[in-house]
Amino acid sequence: MSTAFTTRTLAVTTGSTETVTDLTADCAAFLREAADGRDGLLNIFVPHATAGIAVLETGAGSDEDLLAALHDLLPADNRWRHRHGSPGHGRDHVLPALVPPHATLPVVAGRMELGTWQSVCLVDTNVDNPNRQVRLSFLG
Repeated sequence: MSTAFTTRTLAVTTGSTETVTDLTADCAAFLREAADGRDGLLNIFVPHATAGIAVLETGAGSDEDLLAALHDLLPADNRWRHRHGSPGHGRDHVLPALVPPHATLPVVAGRMELGTWQSVCLVDTNVDNPNRQVRLSFLG
């Protein structure tokens, strides 16, 4: 494997509600240019203290199920010590412990090696910050 490294930052607007945003097409477009048919690794990283990256099925309810599970595990109430922002915002700062701010995927012949139903997603429960950055990096 060569040691070529390419990186790009995506600007993602998530809005004012909790959301799972599918980044798979953005990742594939980046790899068409950056990987140019090579094997390597794609790293997806969100440099925010209140968002994460997940690999999961979307469109069949799993994205909504993830948000519901996070709401059950991390209720938006006043139990949190971290108290600035919207009520319950402290739970947004716990989110990256459960949904990490990164994922690294194998790339073969310039394409992510995802399973049939897998997508790369930004998970954002912080309704106070609708503007996110996502760094895509290819090493190959």
